[in-house]
Amino acid sequence: MTENAMGMGRRPFATAQRDICFSVLGSPIGDLLLLGDGVALTGLYLDPDRVAMASGLRNAEEPFRLVREELERYFSGDLHRFTVPLAPRGTAFQLRVWAALLAIPFGETRSYGEIAAEIGRPKAVRAVGQANGHNPISLIIPCHRVIGQDGSLTGYGWGVDRKRWLLAHEGASPA
Repeated sequence: MTENAMGMGRRPFATAQRDICFSVLGSPIGDLLLLGDGVALTGLYLDPDRVAMASGLRNAEEPFRLVREELERYFSGDLHRFTVPLAPRGTAFQLRVWAALLAIPFGETRSYGEIAAEIGRPKAVRAVGQANGHNPISLIIPCHRVIGQDGSLTGYGWGVDRKRWLLAHEGASPA
């Protein structure tokens, strides 16, 4: 994906392909499974069953030092913008949606329709919802900040209670 196609002055995602390693970090909303290539974060999941997907991968702490520090600062309320390198894998459309999610400021929300309009595809509201649901780096690529047009806390892969917790933690108040 080029910088121009993302509509940003720099690439928000790393692109190199490397060996995948993992780490697990406890958080106020449950254990987080971190996946990375030694340079960038490639996945962040909240689901104890996902830890099984890490079997055969190398358990490593050092490659995740910065992301662990930033997540701990986020949960303590001291961090509002992540700086860790990200390398999500997806289609060109998904990458555009995820880049738009990264632009949603801490403490704010957007509707699926607003995201669709931002990426120049105003009629692609459902496709934006699907891309949002396939976000491999949840929380840091803040899919929890996307809500229904009416302000409802529509479905969320980690559960609506966790979405509500995250939005309250950030001081976001959906309409």
